[in-house]
Amino acid sequence: MRDAVKTLFHPFETGTLVAPSADMRVLFLGAETGFRKPEGFEAEMEAVQGFRPLYNALHKQGIDAQPEISGSDFDMALILMTRHRGENENFVAEALARTKPGAVIVVAGAKEDGVQSLRKRLNGFGVETEHLAKYHAQAMWLWRPEDASTLIDRLRAPSAAVDARFLTSPGMFSHGEVDAGSQFLSRYLPKDYRKHVADFGAGWGYLTVEMAAQSPGIEGIDLYEADYAALQAARKNVDRLCPKLETRYHWLDLAREEVKARYDLVIMNPPFHEGGHAAEPGLGQALIRKASDVLRGGGELLLVANRGLPYEPILKELFRSSGETARNARYKVLWAKK
Repeated sequence: MRDAVKTLFHPFETGTLVAPSADMRVLFLGAETGFRKPEGFEAEMEAVQGFRPLYNALHKQGIDAQPEISGSDFDMALILMTRHRGENENFVAEALARTKPGAVIVVAGAKEDGVQSLRKRLNGFGVETEHLAKYHAQAMWLWRPEDASTLIDRLRAPSAAVDARFLTSPGMFSHGEVDAGSQFLSRYLPKDYRKHVADFGAGWGYLTVEMAAQSPGIEGIDLYEADYAALQAARKNVDRLCPKLETRYHWLDLAREEVKARYDLVIMNPPFHEGGHAAEPGLGQALIRKASDVLRGGGELLLVANRGLPYEPILKELFRSSGETARNARYKVLWAKK
């Protein structure tokens, strides 16, 4: 549990803010587990979390989370900040757009989430906020004005066009630019491949589009991604750029959930951190294990990784043969065959 989760509910614990009653509706953006409703906090919450591992954790706690926002006229909004400034500002804009005038909007985050910068930005727009610090994080709150349209427009972070082809949004991995590792891997994707491919950690669709461009006769590509918003962006990007490509889209936590299909090739730029938090090289190793599980006999894995990440031993353990295709100053492209 992050400290900011406890901090978010602290103003209600202390009575600084009045806890919402049972007849009120509360929107909870960026929801995570680990909180306990304070005494008197009786309102039902509509929890929104698009990152699959955190979404699954909420459901295990009995919270009926959704991957995207729906509904309006909420009486209150709670926001748990992420490490992405644009995403945090979009959260506040959405909360303003979907709450009633006069509704309180409570935001919590740590210093590294940019909570102080967000408060100063809101103050710079003439928005009055109050705040308190607790549990190594800060909670602040504001009241939704009668007319919030100008403030919403100022806060809402726009989508970014990448390489004049792809649309991405704040909070997605490599928002606003092609990731250098994926770009390096794209040089070594097989040409004229015709079998079935899985793109693990597909993001907003860059590698899928590159694979389809180099292998126009491919049987199909299945995209797996834990970030719901990125997967929806991938669907739009791929459908627009590769309208004839056979695709299937899977919102899945590859490290913990089952993949039922089998493939001839898996391509991936595996993540080594989860949800913007601490580095976890084991996450990439878990995706390599999953790739081994879903590949048919003779199937191949092709991946890119930071040069220092220790993936070679697990490739040697799980695959009949493996090796390195290329490397540069930052990355290495590795292959393995079942």
